[in-house]
This record gives sequence, structure tokens and C-alpha cells, in this order.
Amino acid sequence: MTLTQLWFVIIAFLWLGYFVLEGFDFGVGILLPYVGRDETDRRVAINTIGPVWDGNEVWLIVAGASIFAAFPEWYATLFSGFYLPLLLILLALIGRGVAFEYRGKRDDARWRARWDFAIVAGSALPALLWGVAFGNIVRGVPLDARHEFVGNLATLLNPYALLFGVTTLALFTTHGAMFLALKTHGPVRDRARRAALRVGPVAALAAVCFLAWTQVRTGTLLSGLLAAGAAVALLLGLAATLPAGRLGPLSGRDGVAFAGTAAATGLAVASLFAAIYPDVLPAVDPAHSLTITNASATGYTLRVMSWVALAFTPFVLAYQTWSYWVFRRRLGRHDIAEAAE
Repeated sequence: MTLTQLWFVIIAFLWLGYFVLEGFDFGVGILLPYVGRDETDRRVAINTIGPVWDGNEVWLIVAGASIFAAFPEWYATLFSGFYLPLLLILLALIGRGVAFEYRGKRDDARWRARWDFAIVAGSALPALLWGVAFGNIVRGVPLDARHEFVGNLATLLNPYALLFGVTTLALFTTHGAMFLALKTHGPVRDRARRAALRVGPVAALAAVCFLAWTQVRTGTLLSGLLAAGAAVALLLGLAATLPAGRLGPLSGRDGVAFAGTAAATGLAVASLFAAIYPDVLPAVDPAHSLTITNASATGYTLRVMSWVALAFTPFVLAYQTWSYWVFRRRLGRHDIAEAAE
């Protein structure tokens, strides 16, 4: 494996990790008004992601930095061509992060309601727009001979990309519902399971349609196998969400349900990267596509990055694993009452 291939795989892994981890963050935020009928239930839902949401966003920062360092031409074209949707995502993430910190600063229902709206909007908008952005990356965008984007916003709002936007929105909402069911008990868990059963079939249908469309357009044997695995994992996750005993020992198991949506999300992302390889940003005219070769940094840069990644990645993964282990127990209304005392 060459260094350019290695960094293509690393960047794909970083985006996979980001969507799997931040995906349930987005889902919890989207479902906040549904699972949180009063302030106590809303605090239960928010507290499930309180210790981890900012750590999950580190995956996005590292993924963007890795693209910048390993494939600078890809970074330049992507961030100039996708400037508006990426700016909207950034603003939504900032507003969402501020809302998490400020909603509890005043004991005022209207104050909290405004910040709760920011959490919902700051979760739903990126969940939709990340799908639109990645849908366009897989579909291909208009680039000129200098690898500059020559389209406009209307170019990005095509049916294929919008379908993936709907897919990621529904999938992340389902993923968040599975996470809440795994991490809570009481009324929040019951509502989260109902939400998963309502939104999950929409996510499954949209995902199957999008992955099938991708396979017809640019799919390979590897991307097809990954896409099939994603569909099976999602269906198993939904089956595990059904009440205990409905489908034998599989149903009623929150851990299996969450693992199913996590695996479905990860395999779907992996299938998209497998579908575009060796391109990093396909162009409408294949002669103008950015590939792992013509978009890469120098060999020296890639070697230095490889050693840095080898040295520090195990520590980062170990720390994040430890943080999830520490905050692994379920939460309920009584935990909020005890904290208030």
C-alpha cells in the first residue's frame, strides 16, 4: 500500500468514525422535543451525550486537518465549491455547542426553549447537509482543467444528493433513538424506542434506495458488499428494537439495536469511499477529477504525517474509549432529582 492509499483509508476511517459517533449526537438533539416532554426528561436526554458530544466533534476536526495536509488540492476545491453548505454546517454546530452550555444558565422556561430550538436546528441541519455534501462528492461535481469548482448552489441541490441528505437525516435520527434507548430508562427510553420504530423504516427505505442508486452509477464489488452489509445491519438493528420476544431472542435488546445502526452508518460511509476510489473528488468530466495521485501532498509530508498518526492515534482512541466506559450507565429521572438535591 502506498502512502497516498494509506491516507485515503485513514481519512475514510475518520469520516466513518465521525458519522457513527456524531450521528447519534445529532439524533438525540433532533429528538429532544419528542423524548423530553418536560424539563427533567429533556435534561435526561441531554445528559446522555453531555460528556461525549464535544469529543465526537474532534473526529471532524482531525478529518478536515488530514485532508488539508494529505490532499491539499482536494481540500482547496472542496471548501471553495461547497463553501455555503459547509458554512451553514459550521454555524449550526457552533449554535448547538453554545446551546448545550447556555440552556441551563437561567431558570427560565422561555430561555431554555430558545436554546432547545438551537439544539434541534443545530442537529437537524448538519445531519441533512452532510448527506447532501457527500452525495455530491460521490456523484461528481463540475470541475475545470485547473480543478476549480465551476458550478453553483443549484448544482449541489440535485435529486441524488438530496436523497442522501434525507437518508442521513433519517438514519442519524434512528441512531440517536437507539442510543437513547440504550442509555436511559423510564419514559425517555420508551419514547426513544417508539421513535426508532417510526423513523427507522424511513431510514431503511431511503438508505436502500440511495445505496442501490450509487451501486448502479459508480459501484464496485467492494462497495456493493459494504452497501449490502449496511442494509442488513440496519434491518437487524430495527428488528432488535421490537418488543422483547416479538422476534425471538434478538428483539428487545437495546445494545444490539444500537450496534446495528452504528454498523449500518459505518458500512454505508465505507461503501461510498470504496465507490469513488481512486478519486477523492470525481468530476463530471472524468479527465478533471481529483485523484489520490494528483491531489496528494509530497511524499515527505505524508511520511511525517504517518509517523505522527502512528504515535498519537492509540492515545486518542484509548482516551475516548475510556470516557465512554466511565459514563456507560443508564440515566433516568431520579438521577436529575438527585443532582438537584
